[in-house]
Amino acid sequence: MAFRFEKLTLKAQEAVVRAQELAGEKGNPEMTPLHLLGGLLSEKEGVIKPLFTRIGVNMSQLTSTVESELGRLPKTSGGATPQPNQAMRQVLDGAAAEAEKMKDEYVSTEHLLLALVRVASLAKNLLELNGVREQDLMNALRDVRGSAPVTDQSPEEKFQALKRYGIDLVERAQQGKLDPVIGRDNEIRRVVQVLSRRT
Repeated sequence: MAFRFEKLTLKAQEAVVRAQELAGEKGNPEMTPLHLLGGLLSEKEGVIKPLFTRIGVNMSQLTSTVESELGRLPKTSGGATPQPNQAMRQVLDGAAAEAEKMKDEYVSTEHLLLALVRVASLAKNLLELNGVREQDLMNALRDVRGSAPVTDQSPEEKFQALKRYGIDLVERAQQGKLDPVIGRDNEIRRVVQVLSRRT
């Protein structure tokens, strides 16, 4: 399967470009899956951080581990543009296959992450050491993304829109963060009466 850059979502394109920039900054001759993981972790918004949070990954620990491992990769001088190595090409092809399997029109960051978990590389090992398993990732992805297919280049804005733009009053009440309702007995009785009639 030939990988096409234009079939990436905007966030996925940013992650791949950031991976190439990381490889260039570190003086690495090849762009590896580890660089891609670094690019995904540097994402400010998107689906990666909510996925990792749901799985229970310590983001700062994972980020620092990736940074230290990037520092250990072979370096060259000369300023040539780093090219993807074999494992990186497998990750990109795997992400495209994953998008096709999920019936998505574009390859998104979650497809890249799923491919990173599947393709044997240092990035996969680091993810496993930090508790990222494929099945947990799939379950978290279902929760975060729902069943909505990726049909345009910026689907990440649509994922968890309610959580991003709304307030969960039940959660706030359970945490004791809501002000108590005092002196509204008649209104509360009336609301309960109306609501109990409609059920």
